[in-house]
Amino acid sequence: MEHFGFPLEVLFIFFGVIALSVYLDLRAHRGVDEISLKDAGLWSMFWIGLSFAFYGYLWVRFDQAYADLFLAGYVLEKTLSVDNLMVFIAIFSSFAIKGALQHRILYWGIIGALVFRAIFVVIGTSLFLLSPWVGFIFAAAVAWSAWAMMTASDAEDEIEDYTDHWSVRMVKRVLPVFPRLHHGKFLLSRKQVEQRIEEDPSIELQGKAGSKALWYATPALLCLLAIETSDIMFAFDSVPAVIAITQEPLLVYAAMIFAILGLRSLYFVLAALTRYMVHLEKAVIVLLYFIAAKLALQSWNHVFGDTGIHISPSASLYIVFGILTLGVVASLLFPERDQPTAETATENETTR
Repeated sequence: MEHFGFPLEVLFIFFGVIALSVYLDLRAHRGVDEISLKDAGLWSMFWIGLSFAFYGYLWVRFDQAYADLFLAGYVLEKTLSVDNLMVFIAIFSSFAIKGALQHRILYWGIIGALVFRAIFVVIGTSLFLLSPWVGFIFAAAVAWSAWAMMTASDAEDEIEDYTDHWSVRMVKRVLPVFPRLHHGKFLLSRKQVEQRIEEDPSIELQGKAGSKALWYATPALLCLLAIETSDIMFAFDSVPAVIAITQEPLLVYAAMIFAILGLRSLYFVLAALTRYMVHLEKAVIVLLYFIAAKLALQSWNHVFGDTGIHISPSASLYIVFGILTLGVVASLLFPERDQPTAETATENETTR
């Protein structure tokens, strides 16, 4: 019996490995107050190694084509996720979230991403299989994302204040907000809020007037919702992009999940290294245009007849790796000066 084009065995292995790995990650960081760069680096290596182990399994169990499709999708999703890192840094800075609480919020955000990515993958692959014309729509969406990134990279905008994000305003219409962190909790009971206000009468509740409310949101919950809603918006770009590599739902989902799970630990490494990869975003823009062209070509071959031009899984993998490598090498050879760093961004937010 096969599911999504693969034997049931693959589903058991995939979800079993993911569940066990997340459990081990949680136990390892239970009660940790601060995430060290060494710890983040080791766990990043673990998640990347696990992804390549799954790549090796696909190669041995099936063939290189399936493995290359997964790896190309994984590298693409990982890169797109890394490019969104600055948004997460800005969100954490806006809410003054640091250290281990960032790790906890990213964990719950990734749990949400697992669910929403599954929904988007099912819908996206189903639409793609429903009509080849959908590929043109996906191609336009990916090209528009590349254009938006290209125009945004030329603008020198101030860092956005996510404390006024639309998801935050929505929560404030439903729940009163206790404006200070409290042991990393997302919600506080009425009794806890009353005790804190008794200790510090200067505290003023925000949002919906709710002196009799049972629960109160904290900045940690507002930050989580801003992270989650931003990730959902990212999915509208990344899902069509990975579908351009392969329309096999399990490979699309596996590529995304392995990339996202490792991002939580990789965040703390990349937050320190992002300022050096000054040309990586340009590489991502080129990569998105390539993906849009690949999607349009695939749909053209189905709708208007075979052009004779086909991009194999191996070729897609080499192109993805090549473009990203050029971005990294260009960043090392031609570093830009006087660029705002992650640390500067954080300092600007906290001193504003």
